[in-house]
Amino acid sequence: MSGATLAAGSRVPKAGKESHGGKFTERAGDSAGMGGVMGSLRVVELQLVAFIVVFSASGLVPVVDLLFPVFISIYAFLLNSTVFTSYGKPEALQVFKGNRLFQIYIILGTIIGLFLPLAYVLGGFARGDQTAVRAATPHLFLLSFQVLSENLISGLGIFSLPVRALLPILYSMRRLFSLNGWITSTFFLAKLPPNPNFQDEAWMWFGRVLAASNAIYYTINLFGFLIPMFLPRAFERYFEERDRHFAEHPPKDKQANQPLPTPSAPEDKKEH
Repeated sequence: MSGATLAAGSRVPKAGKESHGGKFTERAGDSAGMGGVMGSLRVVELQLVAFIVVFSASGLVPVVDLLFPVFISIYAFLLNSTVFTSYGKPEALQVFKGNRLFQIYIILGTIIGLFLPLAYVLGGFARGDQTAVRAATPHLFLLSFQVLSENLISGLGIFSLPVRALLPILYSMRRLFSLNGWITSTFFLAKLPPNPNFQDEAWMWFGRVLAASNAIYYTINLFGFLIPMFLPRAFERYFEERDRHFAEHPPKDKQANQPLPTPSAPEDKKEH
């Protein structure tokens, strides 16, 4: 969800080693562990689709945020088909090795960015706090669409590495604007009722801390991981794969322009 899933490589199966059941093959890199963080891929996708439909129908998501995933998806397909075409096999799309610290980083982003905001929105519905629900829903909608896109891209092995790196960057940049609105709402617009009790104060501070935590985490993720680390390595790996592909499969026009080897002159026959 923070782009780390795409950085860890594709989840398409490799041809080769099989598991004990003989049905599931070994997955590329450590990306199977990445998928295990959020449980079954298919179940997560269905849940995210349900969230997206509910958020879209609720009227709580601005039109700009509703159209943003459509624009990004079309833009990604155009980039992948015209500018950054895919070279090499899907298992060559791994950029980072998914170690334990990397998995903890993903789990932290999943809890802070998805699970806690979802609980906050549901709590807002239960308390009748429309201000809290309206402030947090755009971030949750965009993140749900981003996670769904990353899971589909990683599971199907589509898109080249530069496109894979650009998608979470674009989503993160847009979500920072949504998080800014969430912070403004919780810190400056939200007000306690007259004679507030402990639950009212705890609810208000829960929203403030959660909004600030998301802003801090995804700002660090964008400017500390995606742009300086993931993006350059993705381009470097992409051009390496492209050069290797052209070295193994040179274009036909290049082959046609190569001069034919000249036959060696026959040796003079020795006189007997």
